[in-house]
Amino acid sequence: MGRIFEVRKSTMFARWDRMAKQFTRIGKEIVIAVKAGGPDPDTNPALRRCYLNAKAVNMPKDRVEAAIKRASGKDMTNYDEILYEGYAPHGVAVLIETATDNHVRTVANVKSIFNKGDGALGNSGSVSFQFKKMGVFKLNPAGLSADELELELIDAGLDEMGEGSGENGEDVLVLRCAFTDFGNLQKALEDKGITPISSELEWIPTSTVELNEEQAQDVLKLVDKLEQDDDVQKVFHNLK
Repeated sequence: MGRIFEVRKSTMFARWDRMAKQFTRIGKEIVIAVKAGGPDPDTNPALRRCYLNAKAVNMPKDRVEAAIKRASGKDMTNYDEILYEGYAPHGVAVLIETATDNHVRTVANVKSIFNKGDGALGNSGSVSFQFKKMGVFKLNPAGLSADELELELIDAGLDEMGEGSGENGEDVLVLRCAFTDFGNLQKALEDKGITPISSELEWIPTSTVELNEEQAQDVLKLVDKLEQDDDVQKVFHNLK
């Protein structure tokens, strides 16, 4: 087991702005999960995942519960999940996951950010073929035998496992599986009494683009602008 490959992440905006954005993102994920599977985390795996990810970013429990209560109301906003594709400067592929109640506003904002950042918004399928959608679980390695765990989880759909970094740069175990095996691996971890630090569905690039520092900053500035948009949930790219 070695160091698992992770693409470069943007850390451009301030900590408190980042935290507020994370709370907003998870709040929308809670709404979508509750609308799809109900407000009981015991019977709604997607909502259990929201609980984990809220804890990972230190989102207060009362805010999580308030979001679930609001999501259960009849007048709660419905969000559509839309994937946008495009290219940042220097040929870097970018995928943008959004959750929006206004498609026209969202596509206009995303297109404007690409144009101002010397990128280009593409059509559906123009970029996504360069990525694989995978389940990604991050675990605290303390008390775990990585080699034994890897063998035990293969039948649950584990595709790859290695060392990685957490939200604050701490060492974590990163587990990846195919999108279709996400539920199986989540249940296998629960059955073993292992609570992940976080569990996400992510777009993992099949190849990466290596740039010099100045060029990389051009890309990360565009990624940062996208991440700050209210309708954007997550941004993925293939910058090494």
